[in-house]
Amino acid sequence: MQQVKPGNAVIMGAGIAGLATAMALARHGWRVRVIERDPQIPEGGADTAFCKWRRRGVPQMRHSHVFLARLTNLLRDHYPALLEDMLGAGCRILDFRDSLPESLLLNYVPEPGDADLSFISSRRVTLEIVMRRHVGAIANVEILAGHKIRGLMTEQDSTPPRVKGVEIEADGQRWKMPADIVIDASGRGSHAPSWLHSMGVRIEEESSPAGIVYFTRHYRFRGGNQEPQRGKYPAAGELDYLKYGVFRADNGWFSLTLAVPEIEEGLRKAACDAEVFENICRLLPGVAPWRATGLAEPMSDVSVMGGLRNIWRHFYTDGHPAALNFFVIGDAATSSNPLYGRGCAAGFLQAHLMAGICARSGNPFERALLFDTAMKRELRPYFDVMVKQDEAARRRAIASREGTHRPDLRARMTKFFFEDGVRPAARGDIKVMRALMRGFHMLEDPRIALQDPEILLRVSRFMLRGHTRNAGLLGPAIGPKREEMLKQLSLPVR
Repeated sequence: MQQVKPGNAVIMGAGIAGLATAMALARHGWRVRVIERDPQIPEGGADTAFCKWRRRGVPQMRHSHVFLARLTNLLRDHYPALLEDMLGAGCRILDFRDSLPESLLLNYVPEPGDADLSFISSRRVTLEIVMRRHVGAIANVEILAGHKIRGLMTEQDSTPPRVKGVEIEADGQRWKMPADIVIDASGRGSHAPSWLHSMGVRIEEESSPAGIVYFTRHYRFRGGNQEPQRGKYPAAGELDYLKYGVFRADNGWFSLTLAVPEIEEGLRKAACDAEVFENICRLLPGVAPWRATGLAEPMSDVSVMGGLRNIWRHFYTDGHPAALNFFVIGDAATSSNPLYGRGCAAGFLQAHLMAGICARSGNPFERALLFDTAMKRELRPYFDVMVKQDEAARRRAIASREGTHRPDLRARMTKFFFEDGVRPAARGDIKVMRALMRGFHMLEDPRIALQDPEILLRVSRFMLRGHTRNAGLLGPAIGPKREEMLKQLSLPVR
């Protein structure tokens, strides 16, 4: 393969994945138009946009975000000017040390690879504004807000369909926009499957429930108040009936997120109410310091996001692409439970990979094959692991609620391995923590750490120590038991 002449590209959607695609293609010389249905960014800074910018196409806009190390490293190594703009706008980089539990901090000695485990902490709106303005300033990129794409243009009688542009609508007018390649980065609500179906192409889709509903509220520190100091209680944790997290953001903001299993109907309905949300937070020792009287003021209502599914859409099946000159990336191609924080990193990575492929090959069939191969290599392992983790979490939630579940031997052994081996090892052995974090941050296959003989040996040592000797590494109770929480909130236990 050799460098090919760049052409014209149209991108559907100006979210993280769409903007990343525009930037990645532009650096290879492509002329890019980004079509976005939502309105322009309102005048003013991130705080104004947080309150006023209506992003119907991005339901997660006002939920908590972190931008994993895989994305941070891509910016550092390939898009340093954008990273500089982000930091200038108040986005923060948290390093590996910031991820360590109290038990590992005292004797922590940095190693060279630890720099790769840094990640960006920011409100989604801040990151998106910076990206929109950065990409919009690129000479060969044009962003058209308030425009809708109504369909694909294809060559007649081509099999598979050969895409040659899009049909656009704005201000009551429709017209056609030709392109050499079209990229769908329009998110979970992508119309690509239905458009292709109308052309006789069926897109296979794997889908499973995430089984969880998210509740998020944003805050801003009052006056000169600072973040609470780290203590023995973690700022993120998981109970069988509830997950929680504190997300440090930009410019004196932070957010709190509660994640409630779908089957916890009473708690799920109650958490929508701001007063109940605050009461839950104050009952969680790792969150309560962030809601100390006078520390910070709420800057939003409680945002709710549910109906979430893990989805993988196949646009290349049995050696045949669904369409030529057409790429689907980001949540339009594959989406997962936001719990794992991988959506933005995955979309940015796909954009980077796709642009590189289009720069190396001008053959539409080869491009489709190479992109599908890259998707499966770089993202499929994480998807498979996340689906299994969500299935396990749903089972735990049912067991916690019903109180009648009797796990089989395999389930009991798995629980013992993680609770009496992996958990204390991650809090007591820096090498185990490093290995696990590399998988979490998408720097390597998430299954590698617990297949590594050295890591397994280290975990086994903690298992052999026994529960009593590991007690100091298991950490304190991070929240009340389910029955106690519900009683404190005056909710029915069943």
